[in-house]
Amino acid sequence: MNGGSVAVAIAFDRGSLTLTAGGEDSPHPLPEFLTWDHRIGAYRCHAIHYRALVHHLTRRGVCFTDGAADYPTLTLRPTGLREPYPFQREALEAWLRGKRGTVELPTGSGKTIVGLHAIFRVQRGTLVLVPTLDLAAQWCDTLEIALGIVPGMVGGGSFSLQPVTVCTYASAYIHAERFGARFGLVIFDECHHLAGARYRRIAEAIIAPYRLGISATLERPDMAHQHLVKLIGPVIYRKGINELSGSYLADYEVQVLHAQLSETERAEYDDSRAVYLDFVRECGVQLNSPRGWQRFIFAASRNAQGRSALDAYYRQKRIAYAAEDKFRIAASLLERHRGERVIIFTNDNATAYEVSRRFLLPIITHQTPIAERREILARFQEGRWPTVVTSKVLNEGVDLPAAGVALILSGTASVREHVQRLGRILRKYRGKRAVLYEILTRHTSEESTSDRRRRHDAYR
Repeated sequence: MNGGSVAVAIAFDRGSLTLTAGGEDSPHPLPEFLTWDHRIGAYRCHAIHYRALVHHLTRRGVCFTDGAADYPTLTLRPTGLREPYPFQREALEAWLRGKRGTVELPTGSGKTIVGLHAIFRVQRGTLVLVPTLDLAAQWCDTLEIALGIVPGMVGGGSFSLQPVTVCTYASAYIHAERFGARFGLVIFDECHHLAGARYRRIAEAIIAPYRLGISATLERPDMAHQHLVKLIGPVIYRKGINELSGSYLADYEVQVLHAQLSETERAEYDDSRAVYLDFVRECGVQLNSPRGWQRFIFAASRNAQGRSALDAYYRQKRIAYAAEDKFRIAASLLERHRGERVIIFTNDNATAYEVSRRFLLPIITHQTPIAERREILARFQEGRWPTVVTSKVLNEGVDLPAAGVALILSGTASVREHVQRLGRILRKYRGKRAVLYEILTRHTSEESTSDRRRRHDAYR
């Protein structure tokens, strides 16, 4: 309770806060985020405003009862928490100044260390949000080693709430309104996921006054990352790959190799692309406009000609993704890096399965069961299976320090995806020098796609 002349009460109610003071004659002025809820005779706002509401009442000397905060004070001991590197310490100190904000550090640079030290310094009930179950398992293991605790886990069929709990974004979207008052600190790992329209509600439903976002690639093509300032706080620290490579990340190089279409492949590619582009021109669709692709899909759905154009679009993509010459180049690179840990990335499952079949390599897609995926990755790290093929599921959230070679057979134009794939091989490991090979099919749309996704300092 805070001293003052007027008594009000704050409570948590299914992802929101209520402020009760006997009617609309509550002390004024009130923050603009409060609205009157006539159903209960009280003011209401999203739970995210808890910190601002408490500060507002305190500054005005309002006596209030806080029935919202239900998070414990912890007594954690750094049993296995290693000292941060200088740049990690700088990031932590920047965050501690206001205990809100996002930190952008490259994959492999130890973003988790910043989060662990934040938990230890704040000593409040903590929720760690992650995009995948694999990353949730990694956080649980790390928390147990670093802080000597057995954290709770929500997701993948588990629902165990502890003072420190790890939860997937998907599960938090379902349950945050239930446990949003139980955590004083929330860490949003790979926080660019939070910016999506569906997941923003998670941050709004949690009262946590302390918030830390960590990511290697904050910016999103849809510009939704701008919402993170409101949901977590501003960017308070940032380091790029070029600033850390050699010292804290592995030295690396990027090589672009070109495959050629055979005469048969070229003819089929050109024919398919002509069908697709002729339809686009007839419809007057500007593919480079903000909603150009959506307009094309809408037009293509309206008649048989459009559906043929859409089929032709995907056919020319498949030809470029899986040109026979790419497999020849991949075979040569696998021979060159025999015995090293190699990840082969593709844009689609069909190409990934074809690579797996041709070279008899283990494969991980979104369809791979969790237990099988973990066994493959464990054998990869040990060197028993030195090469693994994947489409997109290893782009983020997997710690593979032994990986030193990446072969990108195909991908999207996303800068984030490309940087994430590079990041998979940048973790320091026994003095390795990482190398990323990008295999492009000459005189296809892959070349312009590559130009767009390479617009990052890491590729300059």
